Amino acid sequence: MRHIQPPRWAIKFLRWFCREDLLEGILGDLEELYARRREKMSKRRADFLFAWNVLLFFQPFAFKKRLSLFPSIRLFMFQHYFKISFRNFRKQKAFSAIKIGGFSIGIALFLLIGLFVRDELLIDRHYEKGPQLYRLLNQTNNPQDPWTRASCFPAPMAQVVEERFPEVEETGRLISFDGWYKAGSNLFRPADQPLNQFEERFAYADPEFIQMMEIPMVYGTREEALSKPFSILISRRKANKYFPGENPVGKTVIFNDEEDKPYVIGGVMENLKQTHLSGFDFFITLKEVEFWRGEQSDWCCWNYSPYVQLKAGADHKAFEEKLAEIREDYIFNYFREEGDARVDTMEKYMYTQVQPVGDIHLKSKDVSDFLVVGDEKIVWLFSAIGIFILLLACINFINLSTAKSANRAREVGLRKVIGSHRQSIISQFMVESLFYCSISVILGLLMASAALPLFNSIAGKELAMPWSTWWFIPSLLGLTLVIGLLSGLYPSFYLSSFKPISVLRGRLAMGSKNSALRSGLVVFQFTTSIVLIVSAVIVYQQMDFILNKDIGFEKDRVIMVQGTNTLRDKIPVFKEEVLKLPEVQHAAVSSFLPISGTRRNGNSFWLDGRDKIDEGVGGQTWWVDDDYIEALGLRLLEGRSFDLNRVSDSNAVIVNKMLVDKLGLENPIGAKIFNWRDWTIVGVVDNFHFELMKEQIRPLAMASSAYGDILSVKVETGKTEAALAAIGKVWKEFKPNQPIRYTFMDESYARMYDEVQRTGTVFNLFAILAIFVACLGLFALSAFMIEQRSKEISIRKVLGASLRSIFNLLTVNFLRLVLVAFVLAIPIAWYIMNDWLNGFEYRIEISWPIFVLAGLAAFLIALGTISVEAGKAATANPASRLRSE
Repeated sequence: MRHIQPPRWAIKFLRWFCREDLLEGILGDLEELYARRREKMSKRRADFLFAWNVLLFFQPFAFKKRLSLFPSIRLFMFQHYFKISFRNFRKQKAFSAIKIGGFSIGIALFLLIGLFVRDELLIDRHYEKGPQLYRLLNQTNNPQDPWTRASCFPAPMAQVVEERFPEVEETGRLISFDGWYKAGSNLFRPADQPLNQFEERFAYADPEFIQMMEIPMVYGTREEALSKPFSILISRRKANKYFPGENPVGKTVIFNDEEDKPYVIGGVMENLKQTHLSGFDFFITLKEVEFWRGEQSDWCCWNYSPYVQLKAGADHKAFEEKLAEIREDYIFNYFREEGDARVDTMEKYMYTQVQPVGDIHLKSKDVSDFLVVGDEKIVWLFSAIGIFILLLACINFINLSTAKSANRAREVGLRKVIGSHRQSIISQFMVESLFYCSISVILGLLMASAALPLFNSIAGKELAMPWSTWWFIPSLLGLTLVIGLLSGLYPSFYLSSFKPISVLRGRLAMGSKNSALRSGLVVFQFTTSIVLIVSAVIVYQQMDFILNKDIGFEKDRVIMVQGTNTLRDKIPVFKEEVLKLPEVQHAAVSSFLPISGTRRNGNSFWLDGRDKIDEGVGGQTWWVDDDYIEALGLRLLEGRSFDLNRVSDSNAVIVNKMLVDKLGLENPIGAKIFNWRDWTIVGVVDNFHFELMKEQIRPLAMASSAYGDILSVKVETGKTEAALAAIGKVWKEFKPNQPIRYTFMDESYARMYDEVQRTGTVFNLFAILAIFVACLGLFALSAFMIEQRSKEISIRKVLGASLRSIFNLLTVNFLRLVLVAFVLAIPIAWYIMNDWLNGFEYRIEISWPIFVLAGLAAFLIALGTISVEAGKAATANPASRLRSE
C-alpha cells in the first residue's frame, strides 16, 4: 500500500516549518504509521489522522530558525549578495553589457511610448466640468453619401438649444475651418507697426465658448476677452512675439492691411496644450458678427460647430433624443417652407449626435471637423508595441540569466554542501536580478531622456520627463522592483533547484527542460519582429505611392507667393509683371489650391431647375483666374479655359469629371447647373486630388476671378533660384513694408502627409529595435542550449563529425522556429496593415513579395545571430570539455 501517498499539502507544510535535523525522522515515522493505518481504515480517515499528527508537531521546538530573526545577519548577507553581484558583473563584462543593454533599451522605449500614450489619453481630460461638456455632430446615414460633421449647423442653432431645453446651462460656437473669412491664416501686425507678418491658427468663437472650455488666461479675464465686437484673444507666444514684456490687452491690431477694420486685443491666453484646441493661437469674437445680412437668424447655411454645457446630473442621451425637436421645428420646417422636396430624405437619414468633449481628440477620425486630432487605433497600437517590447526585454533578461547557468552550477552545489538553504540561494539571485534591473532602469531612463527630443520631432509632440510630478519617481522604483522580481523569479528558482551531488559529478543536464516555453518565446519574439518589418515596408510603399502617384496636377517647380490679397486692386498688375520674367512659364492667382491650408467652400449642385426636387451633389466651388488650368497643368478634357475678354464668363464654370458623373451629364459643355445661382459649364477637367488620399475625389466647380491670396508661379526647369530672386524684386516694388513669403507646392503637398510619414518612421524605429531585442533573446537561447550540449558536441567531434554537421545541428532547430514565426506573422501583419490601408480611398495592394522579403530578413538576421555561438562551439577544442570526464 506504499504507493498510496499521504496528503501532499500536509507534507509540504511539515517541510516548511520543521527543522532539517528532525524532518527526515518525523516524516519517515508518519509515513510508516500512515501505511499501517491504510491497511485497517479508509483513505479519508488515514489522511485526516496524518494531517492531525503533522499539526501536533507544529510547536516551537520543531520550528526552523528564520533569518528574519537576525536583522544584522540579514543585512550582512544582503551586502554579501550585492558584492557577489558586482563581482560577477565585472567578471563577465561583455555578457553583462548585453544583458543590461537589451533590458535598458526595452525600458527606454516603454517609457517613451508610455509618455506618448499618457499625453494622448489626457487630452481634454482636465476640465473642471468635463463630464458636462459636449459638442454637437450632424450626421446622415444615407447609404449613398454617409457623413459626420461638426462644423455643420446653422448660426441660430446654439441659441435655440439653450433657450428650449432647461438642462442646458451654456452654449457656445466655434468656426475653425480655413477660408471662412478670417479663420485660418491672415497677415497680422500691431496697428503702430508697418510690417505685416503671416500668421496661421485663427478661429472664430463666441465669448461663452471661451468660458465653457476653461481657457487659461495670462492677461484679462475669460468673461471679458471676447465680450466686445471686433475683439480678439491671442496666445502667450504671440503676445511675446508682438508685444514683448508688456500687457497687450487694449492694443489694436490690423488684419490683411484692412486699417478700416481694426481689432482690439481683449485678452492673452496661455499657450493651449492638452486640448483639441491646441492648434489655435487666435480666437476672433463672434459677438455681433453677421457675415451677411440675416446670416445669424437664417437656417439655410451650416457653418458653425455648437458646444453645450449641460447642468450637473443631466442625461446627455435623453438630451440627444430631444434634439430631434430642433431638427423638425426649425431645420426641416425651413426646407418645407422653401418647397424643397429633399426634406423627406433628410428626415429619414439625418440625426444629431452629442459627443463628449473628452472624446473629440481620439474618437473623431471619421468626423469632418477641421481640427488636428489623434487616432485611437494608433494610440492602442503603440501601447501594445510598448508592452510587447518590454516583455521581449524581460524575456531576454530571463534567458540571459539562465544561459550561463551551468557556469555557476558548481557554485550552487558547493553552497548547498556547506549548508546554504535554498531560500538563501534564491535571495542571492533575486538580489542579483534587482542589481542588474536597477542599472537597466537607470540607463533606460537616461536613454529615454536623451532620445526624447528626437522622439518629439518624430511624433509631433512636446513631451517632457515629468520629474516634478509626485508619481514619477515612485513609479520608477515600483517598475524596478516589479520587473526585477519578475525577471529574477524564474532564474532564482531554476538555479537554486540544482542537486549538489549531480552538479559536483558534472551531471547537470537542464537544457531540455521548459524547451516548449523557450521555443514559444523565440516564436513570439520573431513573430512580433516580422509583423513590424512588414508594417514598416507597407507604410513606406503607401507613402511612396501617395507622393509619386499621378495626382492630376503638376506640383513640381510651382512657387506659391502668399499674401497677394494685401495688394488688392494691384493683384492683376503684379501678376503681369511676374509673367514678364524670363524664368517664369505661367502664373495664376487663387485662394483655392489642391493642398491643405488653402481655402475651401463646400456647396451642393443641381441640374438647372432641379434644386427643389433632387438631392444635391455635394462638392466644392473654387474661384480661380484664367491661367489656373495651365499653371497647375490640369488636363482639360472638353471645352475651354476662362477668357477674361468674354463678359459671359462671369457666369461660367469649369467642372471636374466627378461632378459631371454625379450629375449624370452626357453633354456637359453648355449645360446649366445651379449652386445658389445659375452657372454655365464651359470646360471639363480630369479629376485631380485636392484633399488627402484618405478621401475620394469630390465634385468641383471653378469660377472665374482675378483676385486671391496666392500667386502660383510655374518656373522654368533649373531656374528656381533665379526666379525667386526676380520675383522678390518685383514684390518689393509693390509691397515694401511686407517681406515676401513663399512656399513650394511639392513640399506643401508632402506636408499634408506628415502624419503618415511619422507613422512610417515610428514603425521603422520600432522594427529595428524589436529585431535587435529579439536577436539578443535568440543569442541568449542559443548560448544556453549550446552550453548544455557542449559535451555532446565534443564527443561528436572526437568521433569524426564535421564542422558543417555540427553547425547544422546547432542552427536548424532555431531556424525552424523562425519559420513558424513567419507563418504566424503573415495573417497578423496582413490584417493590421489591411485595416490601416482601408483608411485610404487610394491605396496600394498588399503583395506577397513583402512577406517574403520580411521573412528572408528575419531568417538572415536569426542565422547571423545564432552563427556567433554556433561557430564558437563547432571550432572549440573538445579536450577542454572532456578533460573532467
